[in-house]
Amino acid sequence: MLDGLAAAFGSGRIVDGITALIVAEALCLLIWHCTRGGGPAPAKFLPNLAAGLALVLALRAALTHASWPWIALALAASGVAHAIDLRMRLRRRP
Repeated sequence: MLDGLAAAFGSGRIVDGITALIVAEALCLLIWHCTRGGGPAPAKFLPNLAAGLALVLALRAALTHASWPWIALALAASGVAHAIDLRMRLRRRP
């Protein structure tokens, strides 16, 4: 069992599963918002999910021994998405 986990982490497959879950979460929230008029507005959750997704992609790049510019690009994208999320949250404060 541990060999299977080691292989899943080493190949990045475990991160592929996490990525699929993040994308599925975003799609479910978008569908909920668009079809029923309920749920959070996409502007409230997409920057947060984008920041998390970029961190997961940086993790995948590191686990699969990608060159450092790919890791740096994913981390920078996460930082930008996080800054957008923080700005939006701070603007909504009374």
